Amino acid sequence: MKNNFRFFAVFTTLFSTSLAQAQAPKYSNEFLAIGVGARSLSMANACVAGVNDVTAGYWNPAGLLGIKNNIQGGLMHAEYFASIAKYDYAAVAGRIDSVSSFGVSILRFAVDDIPNTTQLIDAGGNIDYDRITTFSAQDYAFVFSYARKSPIPGLNFGANAKIIRRTIGDFANAWGFGIDAAAQYNWKGYQFGVVVKDVTSTFNAWSFNLTPEMKDVFIETGNEIPSNSLELTLPRCILGAAKKISLDKKEKFSLEGEINLINTFDGKRNTPIRTGVWSMEPVLGLETGYKGIVFLRAGLGNIQRENDVFGNSITTVQPNLGIGIKIKSISIDYALTDVGDQSIALYSNIFSFKLDLNRKIQK
Repeated sequence: MKNNFRFFAVFTTLFSTSLAQAQAPKYSNEFLAIGVGARSLSMANACVAGVNDVTAGYWNPAGLLGIKNNIQGGLMHAEYFASIAKYDYAAVAGRIDSVSSFGVSILRFAVDDIPNTTQLIDAGGNIDYDRITTFSAQDYAFVFSYARKSPIPGLNFGANAKIIRRTIGDFANAWGFGIDAAAQYNWKGYQFGVVVKDVTSTFNAWSFNLTPEMKDVFIETGNEIPSNSLELTLPRCILGAAKKISLDKKEKFSLEGEINLINTFDGKRNTPIRTGVWSMEPVLGLETGYKGIVFLRAGLGNIQRENDVFGNSITTVQPNLGIGIKIKSISIDYALTDVGDQSIALYSNIFSFKLDLNRKIQK
């Protein structure tokens, strides 16, 4: 019986959480804020100014103009909560011509094989384990990116069009659409970036398909029966500045640092700077490289103001570490981070892979 209640609790908690999100603008589509690429994750996601590879389609589409080959592909896999939740990313990007680039990215965040115990007890009041079925709660994002050089030297623009698909078994599903606007500017070796995610706000339209039996369960357990609704994702603005220098005369060793300021406008968050409407969190990343082959990385992020067990206000920081290797057209990156933002599992091991295809662009 204890396992039965646990199954029911898991189902009810996950389903109720999704329904609550369908009515609240805060933390909407948060799976799109996790990040992609072990390089960026190891640098605490501080990358909007310096990103120049296939992951720019996610971070800052203007950075796609930094790809030096016709085509570049990327893959990443991560897991939450002892592999209960899976997070996958795949992307391809490349040059259209000397002044423009494109990219396509696909993201999936899902919890699979969730037990549905709503039919566990039959009409006669008997427990029948054969009546337990499973379902998945899945979030998909399809991101189409475009970047173009401006007439102003060093200034590039980019934009994303995002299609969101979210499903909870056969019970609920949503379609959404959003747009990101971005730019990068290189000035005397300094790199600056800005990204406004969901610049026009993103709307997810939820629809529900509950059987009469499921509605009865909601009523009996004191839960509100959900109705079709809209979920709003408010804009988020990220500002960044980066600088890369050589550490020796032969330029074998390099050091790149970047700071980003993450600005949200959905109410007060537990960030160092916050008001009733606007909150800001700084993140910092560092990368040192040797001959462009081996890289060591570190970052500080998820800076939060919290209360300890005694009620005292404290500031917490999440450290991140990583390494990378690039051999000809292949790049393999690793990050020791926490994709759950200081969740029960303190650290996550993230690997990502990049591959350059076709010839190198001649500038």
